[in-house]
Amino acid sequence: MQTDLRPEPSVETERRPWGSFERFTLNEPSTVKLIHVDPGQRLSLQRHRDRDELWVALDPGAVFEVAGRRFEPEVGERVLIRAGETHRLSSSGPAVRVMEIAFGHFDEDDIERLEDNYGRA
Repeated sequence: MQTDLRPEPSVETERRPWGSFERFTLNEPSTVKLIHVDPGQRLSLQRHRDRDELWVALDPGAVFEVAGRRFEPEVGERVLIRAGETHRLSSSGPAVRVMEIAFGHFDEDDIERLEDNYGRA
Protein backbone atom coordinates (compact mmCIF):
# COMPACT_ATOMS: atom_id res chain seq x y z
CA MET A 1 0.00 0.00 0.00
CA GLN A 2 1.35 3.39 -0.98
CA THR A 3 1.82 5.88 1.77
CA ASP A 4 1.27 9.55 1.05
CA LEU A 5 3.73 10.53 3.80
CA ARG A 6 6.80 9.94 1.61
CA PRO A 7 7.95 13.10 -0.13
CA GLU A 8 8.01 12.97 -3.91
CA PRO A 9 11.59 12.32 -5.03
CA SER A 10 13.00 15.34 -6.78
CA VAL A 11 16.13 15.83 -8.82
CA GLU A 12 18.10 18.94 -8.02
CA THR A 13 20.64 20.44 -10.37
CA GLU A 14 23.51 22.59 -9.17
CA ARG A 15 25.74 24.61 -11.48
CA ARG A 16 29.47 24.70 -10.87
CA PRO A 17 32.31 26.44 -12.73
CA TRP A 18 33.14 23.16 -14.48
CA GLY A 19 29.52 22.28 -15.39
CA SER A 20 26.81 20.87 -13.13
CA PHE A 21 25.62 17.84 -11.21
CA GLU A 22 22.24 16.29 -10.54
CA ARG A 23 21.41 14.98 -7.07
CA PHE A 24 18.78 12.24 -7.03
CA THR A 25 18.73 11.55 -3.27
CA LEU A 26 19.81 13.42 -0.19
CA ASN A 27 19.94 11.77 3.23
CA GLU A 28 17.07 9.38 2.63
CA PRO A 29 16.82 5.60 2.34
CA SER A 30 17.27 4.60 -1.28
CA THR A 31 18.69 1.78 -3.38
CA VAL A 32 20.40 2.45 -6.71
CA LYS A 33 20.65 -0.20 -9.43
CA LEU A 34 21.97 -0.16 -12.97
CA ILE A 35 19.71 -2.47 -14.99
CA HIS A 36 21.08 -4.05 -18.18
CA VAL A 37 18.50 -5.38 -20.65
CA ASP A 38 19.73 -7.69 -23.41
CA PRO A 39 18.73 -6.91 -27.02
CA GLY A 40 15.00 -7.42 -27.59
CA GLN A 41 14.32 -8.68 -24.03
CA ARG A 42 11.90 -7.43 -21.38
CA LEU A 43 11.38 -7.65 -17.66
CA SER A 44 8.16 -8.93 -16.14
CA LEU A 45 5.12 -6.70 -15.86
CA GLN A 46 5.22 -6.04 -12.12
CA ARG A 47 4.40 -3.82 -9.20
CA HIS A 48 5.76 -3.23 -5.70
CA ARG A 49 3.97 -2.63 -2.43
CA ASP A 50 6.74 -0.98 -0.41
CA ARG A 51 8.73 1.26 -2.74
CA ASP A 52 8.60 3.93 -5.42
CA GLU A 53 11.10 3.81 -8.29
CA LEU A 54 12.67 6.47 -10.45
CA TRP A 55 13.96 5.20 -13.80
CA VAL A 56 16.48 7.14 -15.87
CA ALA A 57 17.13 6.02 -19.47
CA LEU A 58 20.87 5.76 -20.17
CA ASP A 59 20.75 4.37 -23.73
CA PRO A 60 18.50 4.79 -26.76
CA GLY A 61 16.11 1.90 -27.34
CA ALA A 62 14.71 1.54 -23.82
CA VAL A 63 10.96 1.07 -23.55
CA PHE A 64 9.12 2.10 -20.39
CA GLU A 65 5.64 0.78 -19.60
CA VAL A 66 4.12 2.48 -16.56
CA ALA A 67 0.48 2.28 -15.44
CA GLY A 68 -0.64 1.15 -18.90
CA ARG A 69 1.33 3.84 -20.76
CA ARG A 70 4.14 2.68 -23.08
CA PHE A 71 6.83 5.05 -24.40
CA GLU A 72 10.43 5.13 -25.61
CA PRO A 73 12.26 7.70 -23.51
CA GLU A 74 15.07 9.91 -24.73
CA VAL A 75 18.45 9.36 -23.08
CA GLY A 76 18.29 11.12 -19.71
CA GLU A 77 14.50 11.10 -19.57
CA ARG A 78 13.03 10.05 -16.23
CA VAL A 79 9.83 8.47 -14.99
CA LEU A 80 8.61 8.13 -11.42
CA ILE A 81 6.78 4.89 -10.66
CA ARG A 82 4.68 5.00 -7.50
CA ALA A 83 4.26 1.96 -5.23
CA GLY A 84 1.40 -0.14 -6.60
CA GLU A 85 1.70 1.05 -10.21
CA THR A 86 2.28 -1.61 -12.86
CA HIS A 87 5.52 -1.24 -14.80
CA ARG A 88 7.83 -3.04 -17.22
CA LEU A 89 11.18 -2.24 -18.80
CA SER A 90 12.22 -3.60 -22.19
CA SER A 91 14.48 -3.08 -25.18
CA SER A 92 13.17 -2.13 -28.61
CA GLY A 93 16.22 -3.81 -30.18
CA PRO A 94 19.62 -2.84 -28.80
CA ALA A 95 21.03 -3.65 -25.38
CA VAL A 96 19.99 -0.87 -22.99
CA ARG A 97 20.82 0.36 -19.51
CA VAL A 98 18.50 2.09 -17.09
CA MET A 99 19.39 3.56 -13.72
CA GLU A 100 16.80 2.68 -11.09
CA ILE A 101 16.57 4.53 -7.80
CA ALA A 102 14.18 2.88 -5.34
CA PHE A 103 12.72 4.91 -2.47
CA GLY A 104 11.39 3.13 0.60
CA HIS A 105 11.98 -0.40 1.82
CA PHE A 106 13.85 -2.37 -0.87
CA ASP A 107 13.43 -6.13 -1.08
CA GLU A 108 13.52 -8.21 -4.28
CA ASP A 109 10.75 -10.36 -2.73
CA ASP A 110 8.46 -7.31 -3.00
CA ILE A 111 8.05 -7.99 -6.75
CA GLU A 112 4.53 -9.03 -7.72
CA ARG A 113 4.81 -10.40 -11.27
CA LEU A 114 1.67 -10.03 -13.38
CA GLU A 115 3.18 -11.27 -16.69
CA ASP A 116 6.55 -12.88 -17.29
CA ASN A 117 8.24 -14.28 -20.42
CA TYR A 118 10.49 -16.55 -18.37
CA GLY A 119 7.95 -18.59 -16.41
CA ARG A 120 8.53 -16.90 -13.05
CA ALA A 121 5.56 -16.42 -10.74
